[in-house]
Amino acid sequence: MLRTLLSTSTAAVVLLGFAPLAVAHEHHTEAIPENAYVSNDPIDTILWLHIACMTLAFGIFFPTGMVLGLTRSRWHVPLQSLGAVLAVVGYFLAHHHKGREFKSNIHAKFAPFVMFFLLGQVVIGIYLKLHLEKRSTLHDRLRTSIVFIHGLIGKIFPIISWIQIGFGALAGLGFCREDHLGQCLAHGIMGSSFIAYGAVMSIMLLVGQPLLARTNRSQEFFDSAVIGAWGCVNTFTEHRWGQEWNHGDYQHTSMGIIWWCAGILGVLLSRRGGKPTRNIIPGLVIFLTGWAMSSHVQHLEVSSKLHATFGYTLMAAGLARIIEVAFLLRDESTVLEGEVNSFQYLPPFLLVASGILFMGANEEQMAYLNAVGIEATSYTLVLYSAAFLIFSFIICLINLWSTSGRNAEAAKKANGNGVAGNGHVRDVEAERRAREAEEYELGALLHDDDDEGDEEERHKRTANGVA
Repeated sequence: MLRTLLSTSTAAVVLLGFAPLAVAHEHHTEAIPENAYVSNDPIDTILWLHIACMTLAFGIFFPTGMVLGLTRSRWHVPLQSLGAVLAVVGYFLAHHHKGREFKSNIHAKFAPFVMFFLLGQVVIGIYLKLHLEKRSTLHDRLRTSIVFIHGLIGKIFPIISWIQIGFGALAGLGFCREDHLGQCLAHGIMGSSFIAYGAVMSIMLLVGQPLLARTNRSQEFFDSAVIGAWGCVNTFTEHRWGQEWNHGDYQHTSMGIIWWCAGILGVLLSRRGGKPTRNIIPGLVIFLTGWAMSSHVQHLEVSSKLHATFGYTLMAAGLARIIEVAFLLRDESTVLEGEVNSFQYLPPFLLVASGILFMGANEEQMAYLNAVGIEATSYTLVLYSAAFLIFSFIICLINLWSTSGRNAEAAKKANGNGVAGNGHVRDVEAERRAREAEEYELGALLHDDDDEGDEEERHKRTANGVA
């Protein structure tokens, strides 16, 4: 098995080593109209295969392999090796397609750096799999540092993958150039931030309670700190200093101000009497941000409707978070009585949906929808469908972390206790003790009743004897 894995990994290294040679291939741009960045030709089969290979490798295999690596699963190496081979195949396909043509773009320029990181991961993975520390003291000393580097790159690689996939979508459509770059970056960064917030909230909900216990902080402390820091950045970067202020500058700068102001209050309320406490400030900030975004005036009707839907979704996420913390949990920990309530999945999902809606609402995409006659409702349903898929993948990765590798034994013990309705874990031992206690109490009660009956019978016999 090890020999097969090393052979596969070695093949991936060889292919990755030759991958930069593909950069020498030049795309033809004769068919691209003037003032455009892509041709009007359709995407051909080879390019579709490139998209499929890269989506599988960077969008599914590598994030899944990262989770398996964190749990020390034996499936980590096979899955990552398969992903590396797919990535190399997709890289070569990207330089041998026909059909649609592209001018130089950020997706193509960023690709060599992504492949370089991938090559480094594969090389380090092969080195660690050889276990050279058993043969040399030097390798034994280096292993700890190399394992740390391998783990660090592995953890940030899903973020790199997400960025490159986004660049690919923009390059395929010819978006985010020149004057459109600023607003496009804003939509991409802010939308991705909401998705990341939803993912982190899901992680803390399902498996993050031990981390919070170790830090002796409530989740609102970290949420408020990040919101405050993000608000400081937005306050000073949304307006181009030295130019006239416009309505967009006022809107975005004011949101930055309320974020850092609310962040300060959220941090202060997250601790009371030396103990971590919950508060509703992060949820309230999300609600107010959604309300502000829902009222932003846009140039196109389809854009106004989509931004309004985004705002309403964000408002719903904030309101759901407030209800969860204040009324469902009553300021207690994220998990009530060891069980996750179905309502608690709503805030992180709505955050993911908000991020997808905002990423899909850049002005060039809105202009395209308006030109081809696609209404906002249909487009919104498509974006919500994508949100369902992404949130499902997030939940699958969290569940995989809980049930694979070194965490599998704990999961088996939990499942050994049985499963109750709605998927809640049923503690058989606790139920047995409760049943024995109930039988004991019932037995004692029956015994008392028998004693009372015998006493009455003796009284009757005594009375009859006297008579």
